[in-house]
Amino acid sequence: MSRTAAEIATQPACWRRAAEAAASWGATQASSSGGGFPKPGERVAVTGCGTSWFMAIAYAALREAAGQGETDAFASSEFPAGRSYDRVVAITRSGTTTEVLELLADLKGKVPTVALTATPRLGEEASPVMEAADSVAVLDWADEESVVQTRFATTALAFLRAGLGEIPGVKSVADAAVDAELAVTEPLPASVVAAEQWTFLGRGWTYGLALEAALKMREAAGAWTESYPAMEYRHGPISITGPGRVAWMFGTLPEGLAGDVARVGGELVARQETDPLADLIRAQRLAVALAESRGFDPDRPRNLTRSVILN
Repeated sequence: MSRTAAEIATQPACWRRAAEAAASWGATQASSSGGGFPKPGERVAVTGCGTSWFMAIAYAALREAAGQGETDAFASSEFPAGRSYDRVVAITRSGTTTEVLELLADLKGKVPTVALTATPRLGEEASPVMEAADSVAVLDWADEESVVQTRFATTALAFLRAGLGEIPGVKSVADAAVDAELAVTEPLPASVVAAEQWTFLGRGWTYGLALEAALKMREAAGAWTESYPAMEYRHGPISITGPGRVAWMFGTLPEGLAGDVARVGGELVARQETDPLADLIRAQRLAVALAESRGFDPDRPRNLTRSVILN
């Protein structure tokens, strides 16, 4: 078993721990200068790079769905300097990503910042993010040896999701972990593994998951994957779907979409009863299975490093 596959399998336990940690960390940080979780009514921006950016997109949509306030998400390199926010949340597994650290430095003293990281220390020294952000949530139990992010990303989202409390139409993190137990063990459909192309779709918060699923397939397996908002899929992208190709929907299936995929001969994957975050685990497992079938090492993807540090 690859390191990536082993780390994928630990996600149910990581999410349960994240829900517990969110409750204790939120209570501890509430009276601190950093303030911890965004407060209801605050105007918030969430940021990160790569996978962390996609988790930021998902959290931003979840926070608005929870009715807690306007929430935007940006890649750290594209953060709009002229906009005003009450709080900025940054996600960085390594704590060393250049664009995230530069943004936090620019925001220092101007707006409260919160960071989520898996790496509080680099040897004997504190990770740079520990000083760059006003408050930091350390999720080091979800750190990874693999270059490709899997469990840290989903655990960070589970942590933030738990901090929102009850969200209409969205399962609790505890219930999502139950779905994840099945997602880490059930066999993947042979036709989906054997496909030549995969298009991932989402709506609302699950669009971030669709972006992440496609990235995992490209990173680990060099696969031909695309991702779109589900309702935009029929405005052009459906032209790529056909026999031997998959359209994978995270969350509730829009009316008529199943018929459209069938009409063009594609295969639809839609697990509407499963929490979409747990469904992402299945896509992660697909990426590993495809990488191994192509002779790639999913732990050491081509052209990638654990952290992007710019000179």
